[in-house]
Amino acid sequence: MERWLIVALIVVVVAVVAVIVRRRRIPDAPTQRRYTTPTQLDRNDFIRPDAPWLVAVFTSATCEACASVLAKAAVLDSTEVAVADVEYGADRALHERYSIDAVPTLVVADRHGVVVSAFLGPMTSTDLWAAVAEAREPGSTPNGSCRPRGHADETESPSSAPT
Repeated sequence: MERWLIVALIVVVVAVVAVIVRRRRIPDAPTQRRYTTPTQLDRNDFIRPDAPWLVAVFTSATCEACASVLAKAAVLDSTEVAVADVEYGADRALHERYSIDAVPTLVVADRHGVVVSAFLGPMTSTDLWAAVAEAREPGSTPNGSCRPRGHADETESPSSAPT
């Protein structure tokens, strides 16, 4: 009988401890927005800071879609537009500084570093070129032809940034 009383007492103590631990548990944090793009760049962090426009493509050597996005952006390279490949392995500090958490991420910034257009994930050449044309000369593209700043393509999700 004494053993049963000890077993019952142990079960009660364990149950009380479990209830206390469950109540003290910190609730999960609210869902945080992910896959955002920078709104401002320091042009001195990138090539040709004197160029009126910058197209910065944040990539990773392990990302298959990044090569395609970089190829589409490379066509824009000119005296007016500097195109920078910010590869994670070579420029990890810039990925961290601008909180890049997905690749490919492409941003179009003016001479002051203000990001005027951005893409997360793959995009069509037409969308990219239209976004740059609209940035350089507002009103040059029909309304709605440029995707809104910072929105990922609905059919494709960006890859996670390498860690």
